[in-house]
Amino acid sequence: MASAIPDISPDFEPARRLVRAHYDVLDGATAQNVRQILSERLAPDCHWYGMHPFHEQTGPDAIAQTFWEPFLTSFTGVQRREDIFFAGLNEIDGFQGRWTCSMGHLMGLFDAPFLGIPPHGKIAMLRYAEFNQVEDGKIIRSALFVDLIHLMMQAGLSPLTHEQTGAHLVQPGPRTHDGLLFAPADPAASAITLARINAMIGSINHANAAAKPPTPQEELARDWNDDMIWWGPAGIGATATIDRYIVQHQGPFRRGITDRVYNGHLCRMAEGNYGAFFGWPNLTLTNGGGFMGLPATDQPADMRVVDVYRRSGDKLSENWVFIDILHFLKMQGVDVLADITS
Repeated sequence: MASAIPDISPDFEPARRLVRAHYDVLDGATAQNVRQILSERLAPDCHWYGMHPFHEQTGPDAIAQTFWEPFLTSFTGVQRREDIFFAGLNEIDGFQGRWTCSMGHLMGLFDAPFLGIPPHGKIAMLRYAEFNQVEDGKIIRSALFVDLIHLMMQAGLSPLTHEQTGAHLVQPGPRTHDGLLFAPADPAASAITLARINAMIGSINHANAAAKPPTPQEELARDWNDDMIWWGPAGIGATATIDRYIVQHQGPFRRGITDRVYNGHLCRMAEGNYGAFFGWPNLTLTNGGGFMGLPATDQPADMRVVDVYRRSGDKLSENWVFIDILHFLKMQGVDVLADITS
């Protein structure tokens, strides 16, 4: 179980305020001024983690050139449609780092090609999850996960060869509509959420290592409410209830994946009923059974993953998941972005 979160909520309030101000200004950014906007609150050596094909960048200029300038050239009238926002202390470094987590969609009119994805001149919703670490009044580390396969599907492409096991849809925010934590939450509630997330991670590891593992239903029932919703990334899809989650994701994943190695997280945090983590990569595994329709291989591949959670009562009820599937596939010889432009 997790260590108790220190009751020092005011210490991360400056981080919350700084990131909120950053988002307010970024909402009016253009390809022409976004570099200057980023430089106002990002440290000169800010380390940025972006999914394939953006990868890791250092400093506002590189971050703008790699992601924001191309994105704002392709999308006009961009709005941040935020569903979840919270701040907290990072368990991974002993609750020293001050971080924020934001999740929702970047909505805009898709007016010019983006990474070879053809525009349609209509509204497009780019799923995102973003983490920012603040220190001495600047953002010093940032991670932005976006669901590019989801965007491709909105543009009318079928970038993958398999039929996903869950549902494809524009994903809503929390069922309870209370995910925007712009003021501090009860530290006791935050500690309960983080403890449950850690218990869930422990349940997975225990099930994998047990000589007589629990059934999937027994494993999941320890940490999840029966009416759980798993909002998975495009290529896998969303699913609801423990039983359907087992059929539509857990089962295919465990049958297809072998030699799974857990690498850990860079940030794991919670505030109130919400929590999240990301790793770089979280997992290294082998697609030994043909997961996602690929031929079986003995080539290890990485999964960079974000999980965002909502707790209800003493168990988890909703989970929004982002996986750098393009990177995972490319490590196995499948270059989706190259394929759509060939």
